[in-house]
Amino acid sequence: MSQQHESAAASGDNGRVGRVLQRVSLRSRVILLTAICVGGAVALASVGAFVTVRTSLYSQLEQNLADRAVEAAHSKVVVEGVIPAAVFTTSDLLVGILGAHGLVYPIDAASRPPYGPIETSVVYGGGCSLPRTDDRTDKVVVACQVRPGTAIVFAQSLRPTQSLLARLSLVLLFLGIGGVLVAALAGTAVAQGGLRPVARLRQATERVANTGDLTPIPVSGDDELALLTTSFNTMLGTLAESQERQRRLVADAGHELRTPLTSLRTNLELLLASEKPGAPTLSQQDRDEIYDDVKAQLAELTTLVGDLVELAREDAPQAIHEPVELVEVVERALNRARRRGSGVRFVTHLRPWFLLGEAHALERAVLNLLDNAIKFSPEGGTVRLDMRACEDGTMLVQVADAGPGIAEADLPHVFERFYRSSEARTLPGSGLGLAIVAQVTARHGGTVVAGSAPEGGALMTMKLPGRPSS
Repeated sequence: MSQQHESAAASGDNGRVGRVLQRVSLRSRVILLTAICVGGAVALASVGAFVTVRTSLYSQLEQNLADRAVEAAHSKVVVEGVIPAAVFTTSDLLVGILGAHGLVYPIDAASRPPYGPIETSVVYGGGCSLPRTDDRTDKVVVACQVRPGTAIVFAQSLRPTQSLLARLSLVLLFLGIGGVLVAALAGTAVAQGGLRPVARLRQATERVANTGDLTPIPVSGDDELALLTTSFNTMLGTLAESQERQRRLVADAGHELRTPLTSLRTNLELLLASEKPGAPTLSQQDRDEIYDDVKAQLAELTTLVGDLVELAREDAPQAIHEPVELVEVVERALNRARRRGSGVRFVTHLRPWFLLGEAHALERAVLNLLDNAIKFSPEGGTVRLDMRACEDGTMLVQVADAGPGIAEADLPHVFERFYRSSEARTLPGSGLGLAIVAQVTARHGGTVVAGSAPEGGALMTMKLPGRPSS
């Protein structure tokens, strides 16, 4: 249970730290991170330098003291029993002669080096002791035997070395603080320069939200922020293109709706005016013609609104995962087309084909191609529908008619919304059927093209991915 409590407490602490960091601005986090990294690097370097220098100074001091003790112990005058007074007056050393019963010389306690059992053992043990630090006096002590029963003891204070190390630590501390301050300034400069594209992106999003202006942002450099800006500009371009498509759709739809609505309003006003007292009466033939005209205009409006709804539905992004047997889709579209074009003969060559898609949308696309062929075919004409597999793993669905065909100048535009050639303007239709075909085909990863059929009419070809049915 205690481990669970500790884990929960650690998770709570991490969560609090995360919330605190989220409230800190990105610029402050960059500055703080830079200062921490540089401060940590400076601290590690300073500690390493201090430890290295301290170890080197202490080792050098002990080695020098041991060398001087060995040199003095083997000096000829000391061995012969005549110890020069200069040995005892060295300014940085305390020197003494140690016998079996303690220090023999000097007598002055202030000038006597410290000693202990280790130094005493050298009197009869011979050789030299290893340098050691006497904690009571803060001195390094070493002893060497001069002759059996006598040893010379050297001691040197550590205070000059400690004072030097203290000054070194202060210098390293100030250097560390200066390094952190310089790192903070550098982090500020880096944050201001590096986050300037982010600020531009923020200002651009605010501009888009407030004004709807989709002007791209200038891109400089080739780093990650430049790539982010490029992606943002791509998004702005896509939004601008979508807005332009919507604007054109609304404008074109308004233009297409204006004519039938105006005609419908005129006919209705004429009928209402004829009912007023004293107004000229309309003959039954005129009334019948107006009624037929009104019904035709209502049918045209119904078709146009239905196509607009279908086009808007196709514009919405949809996931395509439904397995579709294309032959079944084509046969359903053919059955509907036969009911609409009773005066047209259909010739079909179907092939089994399977793909992932939306059966309803594909059926609507094939039906639109067939309706277009029926509209331009003469009475008793033939509409041909062929399905042909290609070597690249795609299926061609071709619909050909025996009508007048499509002019070369109109071929690039037949799949645009509301586009109608001069020959088609006198025929019923909204100008959206082939646009729906192009949109459905593109959503299924295919293409659609218009051309000329061998019969002399138009040839519409849908190219769809998939595989042969097993």
